[in-house]
Amino acid sequence: MNRQNVILIGMPGSGKSTVGVVLAKNMGYHFIDSDILIQDQYGKLLHEIIEERGIEGFWKVENDVNASVQEERCVLATGGSAVYGAEAMEHLQKIGTVVYLQLSFESIKERLGDLNKRGVTVKEGQTLKDLYEERIPLYERYAHLTIDCEKASIRDIVAKIAEMIQK
Repeated sequence: MNRQNVILIGMPGSGKSTVGVVLAKNMGYHFIDSDILIQDQYGKLLHEIIEERGIEGFWKVENDVNASVQEERCVLATGGSAVYGAEAMEHLQKIGTVVYLQLSFESIKERLGDLNKRGVTVKEGQTLKDLYEERIPLYERYAHLTIDCEKASIRDIVAKIAEMIQK
């Protein structure tokens, strides 16, 4: 499964950015956080883009930015809503191994603070549980590999991903 890049997907709070930095160091790859790419390209914080363009407008921005990634030898931590962008996800599947960092709803709920401050796209009246149930099938659809992160340390998760990628 040795592809040029490693793309991390999963719910907000699943550890994509934290695992991504450590994995990149471990593999000698660059690390890119797609949320930071979006903020850099638009000169605004995620929640400002969401307030300005609405949730679906933000998803379009996220899709466009992720679909334009042309890196090699990088670990890319995507935003939790990246899986709503079919064009971007198909592109990312071609340029890398997509790894789903899987966590239970209870763990996600425990890790997340204020959803709006995190730039999490939650529709009016949608609960975190609704969001979780809506996204899980999308993460499963796009992932080449799924890593169970429940009760696993960062070091264990990184070792598991590196081992599976190098096969």
